[in-house]
Amino acid sequence: QVQLVESGGALVQPGGSLRLSCVASGNLYNVPIMAWYHEAPGKERELVARINRRGVRDYAQPVKGRFVISRDNTQTTHYLQMNSLRPEDTGLYYCTRETVTGIIYWGTGTLVTVSS
Repeated sequence: QVQLVESGGALVQPGGSLRLSCVASGNLYNVPIMAWYHEAPGKERELVARINRRGVRDYAQPVKGRFVISRDNTQTTHYLQMNSLRPEDTGLYYCTRETVTGIIYWGTGTLVTVSS
Protein backbone atom coordinates (compact mmCIF):
# COMPACT_ATOMS: atom_id res chain seq x y z
CA GLN A 1 0.00 0.00 0.00
CA VAL A 2 0.98 3.58 -0.62
CA GLN A 3 -0.10 6.55 1.46
CA LEU A 4 0.15 10.13 0.23
CA VAL A 5 -0.27 13.38 2.12
CA GLU A 6 -0.41 16.72 0.34
CA SER A 7 0.19 20.11 1.86
CA GLY A 8 0.70 23.69 0.78
CA GLY A 9 -2.69 24.69 -0.51
CA ALA A 10 -3.82 28.21 0.36
CA LEU A 11 -5.61 31.35 -0.75
CA VAL A 12 -3.36 33.41 -3.02
CA GLN A 13 -3.81 36.46 -5.19
CA PRO A 14 -3.60 36.25 -8.98
CA GLY A 15 0.03 36.38 -10.04
CA GLY A 16 1.18 34.84 -6.81
CA SER A 17 3.04 31.60 -6.13
CA LEU A 18 2.55 28.47 -4.07
CA ARG A 19 4.53 25.30 -3.50
CA LEU A 20 2.65 22.09 -2.94
CA SER A 21 4.29 19.10 -1.29
CA CYS A 22 3.42 15.42 -1.33
CA VAL A 23 4.94 12.99 1.15
CA ALA A 24 4.67 9.32 0.30
CA SER A 25 5.03 6.31 2.56
CA GLY A 26 4.60 2.59 2.25
CA ASN A 27 5.86 0.34 -0.51
CA LEU A 28 7.21 2.86 -3.01
CA TYR A 29 9.42 0.60 -5.08
CA ASN A 30 6.78 -0.13 -7.71
CA VAL A 31 5.35 3.40 -7.95
CA PRO A 32 8.14 5.43 -9.54
CA ILE A 33 5.94 7.88 -11.40
CA MET A 34 4.95 11.01 -9.44
CA ALA A 35 2.28 13.40 -10.59
CA TRP A 36 -0.13 16.17 -9.73
CA TYR A 37 -3.74 16.46 -10.85
CA HIS A 38 -6.11 19.43 -10.70
CA GLU A 39 -9.85 19.31 -10.14
CA ALA A 40 -11.44 22.68 -10.82
CA PRO A 41 -14.91 23.34 -9.36
CA GLY A 42 -17.49 21.50 -11.42
CA LYS A 43 -14.93 19.95 -13.74
CA GLU A 44 -13.19 16.64 -14.12
CA ARG A 45 -9.83 15.92 -12.60
CA GLU A 46 -6.99 16.53 -15.06
CA LEU A 47 -3.28 15.82 -15.13
CA VAL A 48 -1.14 18.87 -14.42
CA ALA A 49 2.39 17.51 -14.30
CA ARG A 50 4.21 14.19 -14.13
CA ILE A 51 7.79 13.08 -13.57
CA ASN A 52 8.95 9.56 -14.29
CA ARG A 53 11.70 7.37 -12.89
CA ARG A 54 14.32 8.89 -15.21
CA GLY A 55 13.32 12.44 -14.32
CA VAL A 56 11.49 13.17 -17.55
CA ARG A 57 8.76 15.74 -16.96
CA ASP A 58 5.45 16.30 -18.74
CA TYR A 59 3.15 19.25 -18.27
CA ALA A 60 -0.38 20.12 -19.29
CA GLN A 61 -0.42 22.95 -21.80
CA PRO A 62 -2.14 25.51 -19.51
CA VAL A 63 0.65 25.30 -16.93
CA LYS A 64 3.72 25.08 -19.15
CA GLY A 65 6.20 27.77 -18.20
CA ARG A 66 4.39 28.48 -14.93
CA PHE A 67 4.49 25.23 -12.91
CA VAL A 68 7.44 23.00 -12.13
CA ILE A 69 7.28 19.46 -10.76
CA SER A 70 10.26 18.20 -8.78
CA ARG A 71 11.19 15.54 -6.26
CA ASP A 72 13.67 15.09 -3.46
CA ASN A 73 16.67 12.79 -3.61
CA THR A 74 15.00 10.10 -1.53
CA GLN A 75 12.05 10.11 -3.94
CA THR A 76 9.62 10.06 -1.06
CA THR A 77 8.51 13.64 -1.57
CA HIS A 78 7.53 15.49 -4.68
CA TYR A 79 6.58 19.09 -5.19
CA LEU A 80 4.64 21.38 -7.46
CA GLN A 81 5.96 24.92 -7.69
CA MET A 82 3.13 27.06 -8.99
CA ASN A 83 3.95 30.53 -10.30
CA SER A 84 1.95 33.26 -12.01
CA LEU A 85 -1.22 31.76 -10.61
CA ARG A 86 -4.52 32.49 -12.33
CA PRO A 87 -8.11 32.26 -11.07
CA GLU A 88 -8.60 29.22 -13.31
CA ASP A 89 -5.92 27.41 -11.31
CA THR A 90 -8.35 27.31 -8.40
CA GLY A 91 -9.39 23.88 -7.20
CA LEU A 92 -8.24 20.75 -5.47
CA TYR A 93 -4.78 19.44 -6.25
CA TYR A 94 -4.12 15.76 -5.81
CA CYS A 95 -0.74 14.13 -5.80
CA THR A 96 -0.26 10.61 -7.06
CA ARG A 97 2.23 7.80 -7.21
CA GLU A 98 1.81 5.51 -10.18
CA THR A 99 3.05 2.18 -11.43
CA VAL A 100 4.35 1.84 -14.97
CA THR A 101 1.26 -0.27 -15.72
CA GLY A 102 -1.13 2.53 -14.80
CA ILE A 103 -2.16 1.80 -11.23
CA ILE A 104 -2.58 5.11 -9.43
CA TYR A 105 -2.51 5.86 -5.73
CA TRP A 106 -4.13 9.16 -4.75
CA GLY A 107 -3.70 11.63 -1.97
CA THR A 108 -6.70 13.32 -0.37
CA GLY A 109 -6.12 16.68 -2.02
CA THR A 110 -5.14 20.18 -1.02
CA LEU A 111 -7.19 23.25 -1.89
CA VAL A 112 -5.74 26.14 -3.88
CA THR A 113 -7.81 29.27 -4.25
CA VAL A 114 -6.61 32.05 -6.55
CA SER A 115 -8.62 35.16 -5.92
CA SER A 116 -8.21 38.85 -5.19
